[in-house]
Amino acid sequence: MLTNSLIEMDRQHLIHPVSSFQGHAARGVRVLASAKGARVTDAEGRELIDGFAGLWCVNAGYGHESVVEAAAEQMRKLPYATGYFGLGSEAPIKLAAALAERAPGDLNHIYFSLGGSDAVDSTIRFVRYYWHAKGQPGRDQFISVEEGYHGSTSMGAGLTALAGFHEGFGVPYSWQHKISSHYTYRNPLKSDAEIIAASVAELKAKVAAIGPERVAAFYVEPIQGSGGVLVPPKGWIKAMREACRELDILFIADEVITGFGRPGPLFACEEEGIVPDMMTTAKGLTSGYVPMGAVFMSDHVFETIAEGAGAKAVGHGFTYSAHPVSAAVALEVLSLYEGGLLENGRKAGARLMEGLQSLSDHPLVGDVRGRGMLAALELVTDKDKKTRLPASVQPATRLFDRAWDKGLIVRSFAQGIFGYAPPLCCTDDEIDQIVARTKAVLDETLDDADVRAAMA
Repeated sequence: MLTNSLIEMDRQHLIHPVSSFQGHAARGVRVLASAKGARVTDAEGRELIDGFAGLWCVNAGYGHESVVEAAAEQMRKLPYATGYFGLGSEAPIKLAAALAERAPGDLNHIYFSLGGSDAVDSTIRFVRYYWHAKGQPGRDQFISVEEGYHGSTSMGAGLTALAGFHEGFGVPYSWQHKISSHYTYRNPLKSDAEIIAASVAELKAKVAAIGPERVAAFYVEPIQGSGGVLVPPKGWIKAMREACRELDILFIADEVITGFGRPGPLFACEEEGIVPDMMTTAKGLTSGYVPMGAVFMSDHVFETIAEGAGAKAVGHGFTYSAHPVSAAVALEVLSLYEGGLLENGRKAGARLMEGLQSLSDHPLVGDVRGRGMLAALELVTDKDKKTRLPASVQPATRLFDRAWDKGLIVRSFAQGIFGYAPPLCCTDDEIDQIVARTKAVLDETLDDADVRAAMA
């Protein structure tokens, strides 16, 4: 009765993010009740392996008592402190210093937000302030990458290049421009070198078409997440960073998903030795235990804004920026990463990629891609033609439901892509179960009449 009551209350009152209002009302909510490690338990007592870490975010895994204690201790001592009026508190100050120490290059200045979307929004405002401070207020145009995701706020959604975040809203985005995704699996160019050269050329051509004096910044994810876990060729992001330096536009790395160990290193930018002008993080920062995001700002951006503002306040801020409870949680989560979780995640990530690669000869698997604990399978009905699953399959619901029934939570994209982002604490057995349960879903789907018809 309790579960039924919750389902009905949810149906009547709770608006779910990025959902079909009518579709969700018809299906009803699945209520999660508890979690530990890499496993969650629903209100009916069913235990599942969370192969997606909530929403790419519970990197450390569920149920760490030390994190709970860090939050409780901070709440007892000082539950809130504003950063306005020159005030502050110990935890966010220590966290900012710890992050700056570990960040690539000279990303020495940290602005705390509530999550990833408003971290991206903050960078947009800082970018505009930067160019005004440099006496170039006409630089008001931004470039991002097709299939990219940079948040769901009004400004961040402009950078986001996924149709569902634009359709129906009627918001004009004349300041926003896109270049093609690297999307290696579906790229007509075959070699990594060709893809890199084409992307650099397209960015330069886009800047020239807009006007070099108008372009402010280029935004990119080291691995495109919500676009389908699209991994660029090795050397791609470094080449794009160098192109931005040559073009004299700011390079912003969105590490909201990739930050804090998911692809291997603490930050994905480290893999190719690049230093962005600004970098956004969230999700793994607190492992999803409490909301928090962060903007990492390089010395030259910070100093330009500081000089431009002079004695005036830089008019950007949130009530809950640098929240002491969130900062205390993030400090403890960081200690867990460095106390063994990052290393475990690297080993588990190698095992995950090996296991998923073992499914590459399945009739429905067109592509296996990923890096560490961030991976995807792209499903097709014809491997040579790379034909997507028929729309009748409704991958976002049917395949998600099948995985759920087999005790596995994964992201099932509408394009017929399974996304994986397990907690870094996964055991060998849990990784093996993720792979085995995925195979069971693929085998069952292979027997669907509409899939068989498409493959005939």
